[in-house]
Amino acid sequence: MKIHPGFVGIDISKDFLDVYDGSVGAVRRVDNGPEAIEGLLAGWSSSDVFVLFEATGRYDKALRHALGAAGIAFARVNPARARDFARAAGFLAKTDAIDARMLAAMAQCLRPGADGMADPAREQLAELHKRRDQLVAFRKQERTRLKGAKDLAASLSAHIAWLDAEVRNFDRQIATLIAQQQALHNARRLMQSVPGIGPVCSATLLALMPELGSRSPKTIAALAGLAPFNTDSGKFRGTRRIHGGRRRVREALYMAAVYVTRTRSRFAQTYQALRKAGKPAKVALIAVARKLLLTLNAIIREQQPFRA
Repeated sequence: MKIHPGFVGIDISKDFLDVYDGSVGAVRRVDNGPEAIEGLLAGWSSSDVFVLFEATGRYDKALRHALGAAGIAFARVNPARARDFARAAGFLAKTDAIDARMLAAMAQCLRPGADGMADPAREQLAELHKRRDQLVAFRKQERTRLKGAKDLAASLSAHIAWLDAEVRNFDRQIATLIAQQQALHNARRLMQSVPGIGPVCSATLLALMPELGSRSPKTIAALAGLAPFNTDSGKFRGTRRIHGGRRRVREALYMAAVYVTRTRSRFAQTYQALRKAGKPAKVALIAVARKLLLTLNAIIREQQPFRA
């Protein structure tokens, strides 16, 4: 496949960036550091290029910020989606250099939309939220160990108490950050007007679902992994199932759905109607979670609080 000038694919690792530039037709490797990235981007400042790379968390942070500051269009792609394209396009072998060329080809063939400018406040919120989730997971593990470890009870109890304090500390940091940012504060206030949406769920959505309020209902449901997909062929009609999406967002909305079904809200009425229609409890809860998400998407878009 011939890759035309203007399309760049970058394979990212902890220490290196493997760069395939369509205008050069070859791969080169540079360090994954600010100075090397600045030198790399200097050659593109006067040309119209589009850069595509896989989302790799903190390893692509310096590159993202540099591209945004230089005004160079770029997009981050889900690694699973990139792998699917590689198989479809015949990139069967896998090396860093091959992946860089494959990403350039993907940019040329699919023309994905460019990502927006990074929001430092949301990035900081996402980091705080991730660390809080890690501490909560550690606490759950320690509580499980405590049930069957009499000799270590004192040590485990002390560690659980420390984790409790750290979780509360991160809750305060998250609340302070949101309060300091007017846009985040307003969005959280609107979200928490919806039954079942509390501080943790709203912080999760603010950190991990920045598209809320700017996408269509079908798109936002798919992003969260709450959109049922067909599995039909010929006369066969398969069961609609959800898959993919952002797991942590889905988990937060599922827990909100569990809570809201015990209230007297319209969401509880939806749950009861689905159960009376013979739907399993989990199917009904997923439907309520999707309804919560679509409601949140609408109130953020319209900037109007929930009305029961």
